[in-house]
Amino acid sequence: MKVGIHAISYYVPTQYLPIETLANARDIEYAKLNKGLGLTSMSFPDIDEDAATMGANAVLRLIQSENIHPSSIGRLYLGTESALDSAKPTATYILDLVENQLSAEHGPDCLRNVDAVDMIFACVSAVDALENACLWAAQNPDKVAIVVASDLAKYDLGSTGEYTQGAGSVALAVRTNPDMISIDPHIGVATKGERDFFKPRRTFTKAALLAEAAKLLGVELSEEQAQEKLASSNGFWGGNTMLRSYVEEPVFDGQYSNFAYVSRIKEALANFGTKINTNPALDWDKVVMHLPYAFQGRRMLVNFYLDWMKANNKWNEVVEVMGSDMPADKAEAKEWVRAFSKSDYYRAYVAKALAPAERASSLIGNMYTASIFMGLLSTLCDAADKGQNIEGHTIGFMGYGSGSKAKVFQGTVEKGWNKVAQLDLFNSLENRTAVSFETYENWHNENLHSAITPNKRGFVFTGLRTEENQEFYRDYTFNA
Repeated sequence: MKVGIHAISYYVPTQYLPIETLANARDIEYAKLNKGLGLTSMSFPDIDEDAATMGANAVLRLIQSENIHPSSIGRLYLGTESALDSAKPTATYILDLVENQLSAEHGPDCLRNVDAVDMIFACVSAVDALENACLWAAQNPDKVAIVVASDLAKYDLGSTGEYTQGAGSVALAVRTNPDMISIDPHIGVATKGERDFFKPRRTFTKAALLAEAAKLLGVELSEEQAQEKLASSNGFWGGNTMLRSYVEEPVFDGQYSNFAYVSRIKEALANFGTKINTNPALDWDKVVMHLPYAFQGRRMLVNFYLDWMKANNKWNEVVEVMGSDMPADKAEAKEWVRAFSKSDYYRAYVAKALAPAERASSLIGNMYTASIFMGLLSTLCDAADKGQNIEGHTIGFMGYGSGSKAKVFQGTVEKGWNKVAQLDLFNSLENRTAVSFETYENWHNENLHSAITPNKRGFVFTGLRTEENQEFYRDYTFNA
């Protein structure tokens, strides 16, 4: 019995910052970002959008476009690292919003029997969600599971991660006998606790905060003086001596994160190889990876590709292309590999297997958990745009989440795959609105007081409650 992805939907915010605008403002050579990393534009949410609205918009579109009856839906799994609460799952916000919108046709409790849960493991958590959804769907062949990945990738202004930012959501309908992609149950996994990227709860003493606030007023307070004033205070300043804050911007080490990514993928590939006999260079027609930036895959995969060529007895082709075997000297070997990565031979492989997934990534940026599934959608839409028939093709998937874990698996393209053409992905991305650098920075610093795109269609965030016992609960509405 086949199990997998029956349908796909997505939501990407309508505004973006051109990477050339960012490059000029940060005095970075545009070609370094565009030609070197594959970046063209950066998607970011409006002030009335968040992980819940983006996810709900993608899920509602999925249900309506596929005419999925609410009674057939049994699971809603959300993969995200942009959760809105430490206790209440963001999936419940999404479920509630979608149920309210479907209630006129299907009744107010039409999704009441859906099991909803958040899954968190950095960028790989939506892959975890897909794996669990497939297992559940196999046990419930008359039901549908929905997997949604919804995220905002936001980094400190001026940091090395700033130009990789992005945002959006992808929703998948998972069931038996899927129209689009059947997922092979064999999954390679590798997990190791790492410090490459994390979003900690930051802590500050109230005394230090008071001293810094006093400086703004021209008053110097020692820590002891600040503590004395706090000792007699009530309300905000009284009680607990610590303040804890959460921000979207992560603590990260880019080079170390690349090392962890490569290490986990290598280990997951090895684990995958113990479960199924395959050679990715020969057996995978397309490769879809988590892309922190568009060209991450082609840069990272070159060494794996060379290993695969050795394994499938095609190393002589590589030697012929390069005119020599790989040097024994480490430094010389590194330059040899770099030269191979620029060869027409490897570029032909990139164009066939990797570039289709890069198209959307280049226009959106890093979508964290949604990146790998936007790569899948981009791959399918690219084939549809070019009139290719990829039914029966094998797609290899490589998911990674910092912290760290990698999962490797594969899927087969089914006969109904080309219904993705109705999503009109690339035209939709081209028709978004570019914003100025000033608008972008004001958004980043939370200095915008009105939406960039007012009265946008779909779900929007309307504010936080202030009533007792409801403080900071999030409210939303739907604009038809």
